[in-house]
Amino acid sequence: MQKRTRFMGAALALAVLLVGTSSLFAQVQVTDCMACHNDTTVITEKQTAMSESVHGTGEAYVRGTSAGCAGCHSGGAFSAMVAAGLTPNTVEAGDPNPTRQSCRACHQVHTSYTEADWALETTAAVNLYAFGELTYDGGKGNLCANCHQPRRAIAEPDADGNIAVTSTHWGPHHGPQSAMLLGTGGAGDVAGVPSFHYRLVGDTCVTCHIGADSSHTFEAVSSSCDECHAPEEDLESVQAEIAAQIAELGDLLVAKGLLDEAGHPVVGVYPAAEASALWNYIFISIEDGSLGAHNTPYTRALLNASIAALQ
Repeated sequence: MQKRTRFMGAALALAVLLVGTSSLFAQVQVTDCMACHNDTTVITEKQTAMSESVHGTGEAYVRGTSAGCAGCHSGGAFSAMVAAGLTPNTVEAGDPNPTRQSCRACHQVHTSYTEADWALETTAAVNLYAFGELTYDGGKGNLCANCHQPRRAIAEPDADGNIAVTSTHWGPHHGPQSAMLLGTGGAGDVAGVPSFHYRLVGDTCVTCHIGADSSHTFEAVSSSCDECHAPEEDLESVQAEIAAQIAELGDLLVAKGLLDEAGHPVVGVYPAAEASALWNYIFISIEDGSLGAHNTPYTRALLNASIAALQ
């Protein structure tokens, strides 16, 4: 009798589970799933491109186990950060199982089981927390700005007019592109203004790096450039000019002993103008990486001031 009672109890629990599960799946129509899971390459082509992108390769995601890095270095932690309304500097726990930035990091995958799942996790304007109340408001590109912003501004000079370079990782930290687009984030007495790519390009980062064909390698999309730039504009020559200035500044920093041959800052205390030049080199060459494309006038102004300070 006792065994029969236990069996009936287990059978009843299983029945309840099956009924509940059937009810759940009844809410999802097969036609809903087929909006994405069909005979096209709508998913696989994006996965292939992502697997070749910087977001989908390398081991940077392993840093996601650290609370200070999790919000941006782990795809899963990024989603949790956005859902909680946090910023990268306010995430309190690392991700024990970090992931690369995959589809689920940016998109609302399997929340509605329709094409609405491709909606971005957030497009809210982003406060650049290293600069007080400064806000980046670039449409769909706001999703990117959650992480593509400096973690810090350069320190103020001490009473002797010096600034300490405190580590070989000194600088604004990775991905300060949103600040560059806004014309801020550099060091020294150099004024900047938001670039045309911020003011005139709808959806900013997404327009230029995803484009109409939804490229997910995140390389700049040339067809997006053609929407605004005339064929006679020699954009490559502008970037070549910036690259030459970056190389000149790098050589000067090595000669002054602020930068080692491997391209790392040399720990020490330096006059503010020299430390600012080092900061700007890191900001432009190592971290922004656009060779002036994000904000040509501001990039040029920072390089000119930095080179002059070291000559």
